[in-house]
Amino acid sequence: MAIGTKTLATSELDTFEDQRLVEELRKAKEELFNLRFQSATGQLESHGRIRAVKRDIARLYTVIRERELGIRATPAPVETKAKKSKAKKADDADKAEKEEAE
Repeated sequence: MAIGTKTLATSELDTFEDQRLVEELRKAKEELFNLRFQSATGQLESHGRIRAVKRDIARLYTVIRERELGIRATPAPVETKAKKSKAKKADDADKAEKEEAE
C-alpha cells in the first residue's frame, strides 16, 4: 500500500470504534470525490490514488458489515485514568499556599 493510507490497514481498523470507522469512511468518500473532480479537470497527478481510496472505502465497509454480523468483535472501550496536568498541579499548589497564608 504505497499510495494508500497506512492507518487503514485491516489490523488497524480492528482497533477503531464504530464511530471512528464511520468518520474514516466519510473522509475517504470526500477524498474520492475530490480526486474524481481533479481527474475530470486534468489536475490529478497520481491515478493510483483513486484506486487506493476505493479500496480503503471497501475495506471500511467490510469491517463495518462484519461487525454487524458478529464476525468481527467490536473493541472494548479503553478507560484511561485522568492525569493531572502541570497547570492543574500548579493551581492546587497556589490554593494550598493561599490557605496557609490565611
